Amino acid sequence: MNLEQVRYVDEAITSRHSVRAFLNQPVEPELIKDILRVASRAPSGTNTQPWKVYVVTGKKREEMIERVCQAQLEINANPALASEYTETFAYYPHTWISPFIDRRRENGWALYGLLNIQKGDKDKMSAQQLRNFKLFDAPVGLYFTVNKAMGIGSKMDIAMMMQNVMTAAKARGLDTCPQAAWNHFHPIVLDVLAAPEDEELVCTIALGYADPEAIVNTLVTPREPVENFTVFLDN
Repeated sequence: MNLEQVRYVDEAITSRHSVRAFLNQPVEPELIKDILRVASRAPSGTNTQPWKVYVVTGKKREEMIERVCQAQLEINANPALASEYTETFAYYPHTWISPFIDRRRENGWALYGLLNIQKGDKDKMSAQQLRNFKLFDAPVGLYFTVNKAMGIGSKMDIAMMMQNVMTAAKARGLDTCPQAAWNHFHPIVLDVLAAPEDEELVCTIALGYADPEAIVNTLVTPREPVENFTVFLDN
């Protein structure tokens, strides 16, 4: 691999960020297949390749959005209903500690600041939350599942595969937003997908062409310098 190729790969990785506003522009099925073909070269323990991907568009996408948004609106009206929708695995910790909670807050308020959502403005916060379940208007929803029989390593494997999807998409002029928010509504999601009972929802990715005029898409989160998270050991 020459220097030009290295720069191209680096650009695809470093320019990727979560996009939260998409154009109403379809994505060709063959392009999606090409992205998934490349992404499937992700490593997996003993080559188990535990991932399964549901590509949701058109009327099926509309059905998914309608059902999950309705469930979220019902929770907004009656928070006690949230207990009916719980994740099958904990994505976030039960108790937050620094510096992770600090980065989470920084990210949240940076996003809300761009959208002019003030602290305590529950209506605007709820409306923005609902945008998750509209796939931020992306024309394609990718739903990633693994078999329940697989161990925690399968989630590591599928996570690497999803990173490949997002990088390959970026290299082809597309943008993405990975979303764990959908995991709470896995009973609805898996029902719409007609997925077998032995499958577990791991993550959802919104896929499409970013809206260049949307201010929310100017948000690029900071990254810690290498020295802050790396330990070099020699002698």
